[in-house]
Amino acid sequence: MAAPSSGRVSSSSFLYYLGLGTNLGDREAHLHTAVRHLAERVGEVAALSGFYSTEPWGFVSNHVFLNAVVCIRTLLAPLDVLACTQAIERDMGRVHKSANGVYADRVIDIDLLLCFDGQGKPVCLHTPLLTLPHPLMHLRDFVMEPLAEIAPEVAQAVRTSFLSL
Repeated sequence: MAAPSSGRVSSSSFLYYLGLGTNLGDREAHLHTAVRHLAERVGEVAALSGFYSTEPWGFVSNHVFLNAVVCIRTLLAPLDVLACTQAIERDMGRVHKSANGVYADRVIDIDLLLCFDGQGKPVCLHTPLLTLPHPLMHLRDFVMEPLAEIAPEVAQAVRTSFLSL
């Protein structure tokens, strides 16, 4: 279960599950825009969950979130996907990323949740910029419910692996 050796484009494909969230403005339009940008800049959208209305997690806000999970197939390695998603967030108006557990309202949030290599093996990565699998995903119903909708076996594996730690 080796991680790619660099953030550069790989010769084999990767399958990513990304969490999307927004709680400001036209939330549904923001999610659709994010998915369109992901398709243009990252790769093929293989699956998209329904949109889930959820309460803020980790902070207090009067603004309810709309969340989804998208599955993307691409040749891009994890750090390249991260760079693309952060550029999409900036282009859509996100000014600050959450840091050290301090969350705030946002136009869009795109989290890399899981990555599988071309052989279907999970990619594990721990760098100052990115940790895969996402270390908090199993605690977040707004991630696990849409993930279970588009990839029930993956969601079950996540629940099982995090429970066995």
